[in-house]
Amino acid sequence: MPDLAANTLEPVGGFKIKNMMMRYNLFMPRLYNWCKSLGFDAGKIMPSRAFCSDESQGYPIIMIAKHFGTFPFNHGQVGGIVATDRHGPHSAHGQDLLIIQASHVGYEPQSKEFGIYRRLQTTDQQCGPNCGKVADVISWYQTEYRFAQQKILLHTYKGQHCIIVDNQLLNDRRDEGLLLFLNKLIKSDANGQFTPLNILSTSQVFRVSETLLNKMGTSAFVGSAPQAIADKLTADLFYFKRNISQVEENTHHLEHNLIRYMPQIISAASPHLIAAQINTQIEFDRTFRTLVKNDDYHGKKVLFIAGLNIDISPAADQLFPLTKFVPWAAYLQNSDGSSSMFEQDELVQQLAQQSTENPDQINLEDAIQAMTEASEVKIVL
Repeated sequence: MPDLAANTLEPVGGFKIKNMMMRYNLFMPRLYNWCKSLGFDAGKIMPSRAFCSDESQGYPIIMIAKHFGTFPFNHGQVGGIVATDRHGPHSAHGQDLLIIQASHVGYEPQSKEFGIYRRLQTTDQQCGPNCGKVADVISWYQTEYRFAQQKILLHTYKGQHCIIVDNQLLNDRRDEGLLLFLNKLIKSDANGQFTPLNILSTSQVFRVSETLLNKMGTSAFVGSAPQAIADKLTADLFYFKRNISQVEENTHHLEHNLIRYMPQIISAASPHLIAAQINTQIEFDRTFRTLVKNDDYHGKKVLFIAGLNIDISPAADQLFPLTKFVPWAAYLQNSDGSSSMFEQDELVQQLAQQSTENPDQINLEDAIQAMTEASEVKIVL
């Protein structure tokens, strides 16, 4: 069970989105041409995608097939988790290997909101969560956070600036839930104890810490009635505990990736965007290490690239989203064992230098038509 009381890390940093995005119709030919410039042989490249199972990821998959001339191997689990136990099969399916990992987040251009996506196949083409797995994982934490936002109150009691905290939030022996860094909220007495000024039926009244008082300002404690801390309950003031199954790469893997950063995620303006971004960064770091140690890719060229898919919610007359890719990092392993790492700025620069024309791309309609007109092959039993 993760217990982060003593480990308050900031979110995985360095991920930039502004001026880093490129549409898939530009990203994919650039990626193909970059692979060729790195020594990959045309017609011998086996791409693999580690995407969520959401249908919004279909367009990127089509673009991979169009530019690499083959349907990509499936390296992904729901939520954009990389199935590292599939390295072996993938390595046997091509001479040169490419892995593309991308968590995804929706974007509704009308409301300029991240995390939602219009489902054209629903009855009324409703907007809903784009990555249902991310939405499901963070919902429990959001409920805990909303409770705390309303159950921590600011007030003046007997002439002192005070904070009123629900009894549940004061119980740090709980196995699960949102727990507070009480020393950042409550002023301790001369013995270092948190002594209440008053005990109420479901909460207790304390003197507010100097840190919080300076952060909030004295005006936040003025009023005829106590005021909820609400959005001022920032990520540095709390952490989470939760019992999560420890099985690697199972249905709880995404939650394991995110729980350390959940305070920053749920208190952000766009929680789904931050969650997808962090998951991409964690999955790149984790998968890179499995590639370095994997014997199946020994003696082969391998390029692993990770980023964020932003699925722009389609209009009623569009079949697919105008998905944009935000590159994060890439790892190149050469057949002689040498390797290179490409951080975000350099990776974007490398891709931007490539042509958006791909002379090797296939015409999917022609390919389908050729298969339709091909002579029937009798299967002998």
